[in-house]
Amino acid sequence: MKFLFKDNVAAFVCALPFIIGFLAFLVVPMGMSLYYSFTDFNILSDPVWAGLSYYRRMLEDRRFWASVRATFYFAFASVPLRLIFALLVAMLLLKSSRMVGIYRAAYYLPSILGGSVAVAVLWGRMFAANGTVNSILEIFGLNRNISWIGNIRWAIWTLILLAVWQFGSSMLIFLASLKQIPDSLYESSSIDGAGKVRQFFSITLPLLTPTIFFNLVMQMINGFLAFTQAFLITGGGPVDRTYFFTLYMYDQVFRFNNAGYASAMAWVMLLFIGFMTFVLFVTKRFWVYDGGYV
Repeated sequence: MKFLFKDNVAAFVCALPFIIGFLAFLVVPMGMSLYYSFTDFNILSDPVWAGLSYYRRMLEDRRFWASVRATFYFAFASVPLRLIFALLVAMLLLKSSRMVGIYRAAYYLPSILGGSVAVAVLWGRMFAANGTVNSILEIFGLNRNISWIGNIRWAIWTLILLAVWQFGSSMLIFLASLKQIPDSLYESSSIDGAGKVRQFFSITLPLLTPTIFFNLVMQMINGFLAFTQAFLITGGGPVDRTYFFTLYMYDQVFRFNNAGYASAMAWVMLLFIGFMTFVLFVTKRFWVYDGGYV
């Protein structure tokens, strides 16, 4: 009993840094944010109780709904494209070669650099009116002397392209799952006359559905929380076409001094992400194969 008590104390002491960090940097800030969402609070003054006024205000806020539309468009376009591209590259890198390690590192590199300020600034310059993209198009006789990031139609697609370019983390997860699929399944299907396309849809894709599900959940959450791209490249323009939800929250706090409204928006986003995750888990049993090797 004495040794058991010592073990419990040792375990608690080892876990104490995590417990303190979890309470100080997650639970307590979330509780404060929930309280501030019901108050009129501008950081510099004491909060004043406002009830549900900010939640009702969202229903009539034009820029709030513009940010919702921009965020939905970005997430539902960038996430599927990123996963498709990541899976294609993972399948290409599955074959062993002397350079495959270098290729994998090179394809993973954008995931490390993609969220940096330097890459965002560079991306903005590439798609400017006098940027690299227009210079390349001009070489091929396609003179499109427009600012892609300033164009109502194409601005958000420059951000989607940047998000798709950061496919490295999903690619590595797909690659690890592809290696777990037994070669015997492909060999037996080849004997039965199945071609590469049939093998992909009958073997590879079903056995990858758990991995697809994991990547889909994680990347969808990241898509709804996108901020850096819009903040540094487009500033939310043109005409709020790239005015993401998180960017509007940021402006409410640091431009409009309205932390209470931003807190209410944060909880709305949290509830929506929770709802989307719940829907994915509920529908999981209809398309995710859990009885295989992956």
